[in-house]
Amino acid sequence: MNLIKFVRSLALAAGLAFVGAGAMTTAAYADKPAVFVERFQNVAAGGYDLTSYFAGAPVRGNAQFAATHNGATYHFANAANRARFVANPAAYTPQFGGYCAWAVSQGYTAPGRPQFWRVVDGKLYFNYDAGVQRKWERDIPGFIRSANTNWPVVLRK
Repeated sequence: MNLIKFVRSLALAAGLAFVGAGAMTTAAYADKPAVFVERFQNVAAGGYDLTSYFAGAPVRGNAQFAATHNGATYHFANAANRARFVANPAAYTPQFGGYCAWAVSQGYTAPGRPQFWRVVDGKLYFNYDAGVQRKWERDIPGFIRSANTNWPVVLRK
């Protein structure tokens, strides 16, 4: 018995409909989550305290001062920073769900890394790495406009 026939027989035995080999991979192409979280982690923004970016010196948060927003968990350095975030999460969450701002401007998603950041007009943006950030810095306003147009459609690609 070949592999396809074997899988079909297992699916039928389990009472499942089996359309073809592609049916088993459909779930792998589901929409990306609206907030980027590194694989095998459950904390957004790499565990950095989002409020600290606006003070110009990002620091790692502590799980003791965690808050959840839009299905993502964020860590903060202290209770006061957590309270600031809880009072107005939209003021602190990174744009484009923490995905790389330059990638979103190009019509796709890539991980946003909290070490490569910039606050522009009171909004936090992450980039993939230093090289990508240099590209993004060549036309920040233009790339932000493009990314705003592409977001959140890029989550379905």
